[in-house]
Amino acid sequence: MDAGRQPTLDEIEEGFAALVDGRLSRDEADRWAGRWVADDGLDWDDTSSWALNLLHGIDLPADESGVHLHDDEQLRSWLAELRKRRTT
Repeated sequence: MDAGRQPTLDEIEEGFAALVDGRLSRDEADRWAGRWVADDGLDWDDTSSWALNLLHGIDLPADESGVHLHDDEQLRSWLAELRKRRTT
């Protein structure tokens, strides 16, 4: 994922896959997506916007126990949905 230019949908999907596979931490995914979500000068297609907004905030805790608001099953479901949206 190149920090210097707007990511492609392929790169956004790769970020999701890396998160699901444990190659990217929730904090790293959140910070990466947040950088792009905060840039008002960019134009996103619906699928890219949807996926980035899911990644941004992916590290939010559900409570003080350290459990995340969105569990690993939810992440896998979103990745599957992203792949489905790309084929339709």
